[in-house]
Amino acid sequence: MSQPEIIAQLKDIIVEGKVLTDAESLSFYGKDWTKVFTPAPLAIVFPRSIPEVQALVRFANKHKVQLVASGGRTGLSGGAVAAAGEVVVAFDYMNSIKDFNPIDRTVVCEPGVITEQLQTFAEEHELFYPVDFASAGSSQIGGNISTNAGGIKVIRYGMTRDWVAGLKVVTGTGELLSLNKDLVKNNTGYDLRQLYIGGEGTLGFVVEATMKLVRPPKDLTVLLLGVPDMSSIMNVLNSFQQKIDLTAFEFFSEKALQKVVAKGDVQRPFETQVDYYALLEFECLNEQLAEQAMEVFELCLEQGWVMDGVMSQSLTQLQNLWRCREDISETIAEWTPYKNDISVIVSKVPAFLAEVERVVSEHYPDFEIIWFGHIGDGNIHLNILKPEQLDQESFIEKCHHVSQWVFEIVEKYQGSVSAEHGVGLLKKDFLQYTRSPVEIEYMKAIKRIFDPNNIMNPGKLVDM
Repeated sequence: MSQPEIIAQLKDIIVEGKVLTDAESLSFYGKDWTKVFTPAPLAIVFPRSIPEVQALVRFANKHKVQLVASGGRTGLSGGAVAAAGEVVVAFDYMNSIKDFNPIDRTVVCEPGVITEQLQTFAEEHELFYPVDFASAGSSQIGGNISTNAGGIKVIRYGMTRDWVAGLKVVTGTGELLSLNKDLVKNNTGYDLRQLYIGGEGTLGFVVEATMKLVRPPKDLTVLLLGVPDMSSIMNVLNSFQQKIDLTAFEFFSEKALQKVVAKGDVQRPFETQVDYYALLEFECLNEQLAEQAMEVFELCLEQGWVMDGVMSQSLTQLQNLWRCREDISETIAEWTPYKNDISVIVSKVPAFLAEVERVVSEHYPDFEIIWFGHIGDGNIHLNILKPEQLDQESFIEKCHHVSQWVFEIVEKYQGSVSAEHGVGLLKKDFLQYTRSPVEIEYMKAIKRIFDPNNIMNPGKLVDM
């Protein structure tokens, strides 16, 4: 079937939505935040209903037309890139919150619901959706599920996986599966829902999700602490966790803070300059908890684990302290950073980070390294900033070599080459550093079952 014939058929199938083929739309919807791969989709389609999605997949399966799911396109691994004439399936029009159950504390969402939209809905009903990250204003629930998104609250609330009560999915052959039916207890064999969570759209499309909500946290308070080294951060984490249930524990380097402060929108939290900073958040529900926090803070000062610190006294101050951490990604974007999202178990972080930094600095001393991340769950982000005199292509090539060295260290520490951003195109060649050959073969076998003709996000995660 020729391309014009395929497009004509798509327009017949997506009767309630629309089909775009103009150059601007193909470029916009064919890429994600990686900006490494050149988008080259055949068309962009916007289904409005599950039957339309099923009809689309059956047509694609019959004619071997390859499909790429598109949410908010905020991914950082190339998972939503269409670079080989695929049809992009954008779920922007399937964006309704369909049902809410206050007793079960669940809400039924279409895949195009924006993360912030769900957070606001929960707040309006005096509840809380705790999965939160910088792209909450544009990322979509379907994409969050497909990448098992994490973010800043994982230490307390876990990943997206922990908040999915049930799923409806359309497989690579167009079948509609209703998985788990929102049950809390369902001990009837394999939980196929979990295959789609983190599956990066390679097994089919998430077309409806029942998400769990929880009571909102109260009286949140932030402590921002200056620490001399990574080992001290671990001691701080251990000391606070013995006394207080934390809702977040983040870290960032002095170099990261310098970039944020230089932009002019955020002030230094205190005058003391140290190599690293730890940001702790907790519910300060009473005076006793506040006193306990200060006691632990003073202990950390006495032990030399903390050099200085500040505790938020208002919502405005809390938000400003958070900006020291949350503004990093946007601030360093002008240097076209090469990002690595990696993880090890929490206790191994200091030794792991030191070894990575030593290898990168040894081979490329002109590369500036910016560290930050969700250290409370072992997830750290390595950002390498492009030197001004180096062209983009050469920079990416050199960073690719860096990634191999970094992932060899990841393998040594039995960590993950992708903690929360997924594998996509960018990390597919490095999957073997986290997954064994046998595991990868089983993943391919599962792919063949759900998507026998390899039409669902082909070339991502694993090759058939």
